[in-house]
Amino acid sequence: MVAIKGRKNSNKNPPIFSHEFVIQNHGDIVSCVALIFVTGLMVQATSPWAYTFIALHHNVTSDIEEPTAPIKYATGWKDACAVFFYFLITIVIHAVFQEYVFDKISKRLHLSKVKLAKFNESSQLVLFYVLSVIWGTDIIIREDLLLNMTSLWTDYPILLTFSSKLFFVGQLSYWLHCYPELYFQRVKREDILSRAAQATVGLLFTLAAYMFNFQQVGILLLVLHYVGDVVLHGARIIHFVSKREKMVKLTFVVANSIYVLVRVASLAVAALVFLYGLSQVESEIDYDAGNFNIPLVRFSALSVIVVFEAYLSYVYITRQIKRTRENTTTVQVVTKSKQKSKKKEGKKPALSEDDDLPEVDQATKKNLRSRSSTKAK
Repeated sequence: MVAIKGRKNSNKNPPIFSHEFVIQNHGDIVSCVALIFVTGLMVQATSPWAYTFIALHHNVTSDIEEPTAPIKYATGWKDACAVFFYFLITIVIHAVFQEYVFDKISKRLHLSKVKLAKFNESSQLVLFYVLSVIWGTDIIIREDLLLNMTSLWTDYPILLTFSSKLFFVGQLSYWLHCYPELYFQRVKREDILSRAAQATVGLLFTLAAYMFNFQQVGILLLVLHYVGDVVLHGARIIHFVSKREKMVKLTFVVANSIYVLVRVASLAVAALVFLYGLSQVESEIDYDAGNFNIPLVRFSALSVIVVFEAYLSYVYITRQIKRTRENTTTVQVVTKSKQKSKKKEGKKPALSEDDDLPEVDQATKKNLRSRSSTKAK
């Protein structure tokens, strides 16, 4: 057979079921798994099984008694099935945005490997935080949680609307999907611990608010927390993209100010609800009704929130101190280098008295000096 010139027989595709193959095609693989559940709805034999994973369950409203009333939900074990399905959907959405949006932007920026990893992390978090803030704000406005905050303790435990329940299912799905993303995104070993800790904290806080029926307070605190984080990660992205130092400094000043205000507002909301509001309607624990308004649960929740906010404030303060020290050291190094360059420029050979005269006068002056020296001899 005649070989075609310029054609190479090397196979660029990695072998099937290898690590590289799974990482490159994990979005397609997971979407095929999710498609099995969607296809199950079309078959009569498997539709009840697939419906358990796709739909929201534990509806407590009656269509016969109140046909026009909005649907209300409680919590239950079937929520874990919904979280698993939307966990798969979250992985697919992450892969789509990473491949078709963030990778194309990062290629134009020509970032280093360290900055590229930070850019991808901040981009994904900003997308999640922005969507969560918009969704949570819509729930707060619709359910009048901010202007009518007394309902957070007078109506406790409050049943969930469809939007509120789906919001928490989405939150749990996102924080769960962060664990396999450590493998799919090839996160470095030194960054795995911090990324896993962030996902664990988000998962535990959201799960605790959902299980103990503090969903409305949880939405308020999550929206506040996400607002503080979205401005910080947004400022980091602007730092990577923009080349204007003044603009970058301004964004960090605004982000730091909002971050501090968010910490104070979160502590105020938590203290108002757990320390003041729920103590007025204190009751015994009731698992069937979902009532966990006892001093142990309230003070434990408030203590965890206070410790968490104190830790975030400590990390923020230490980071600011470190940055100020680095800035002062860089300024000192720059000033010292400028002073050394000025000293080197100032050290020129000493000028004699004749250097200021023109060349003809310098020659006549030298002749006069030589004559006077011979006469003296």
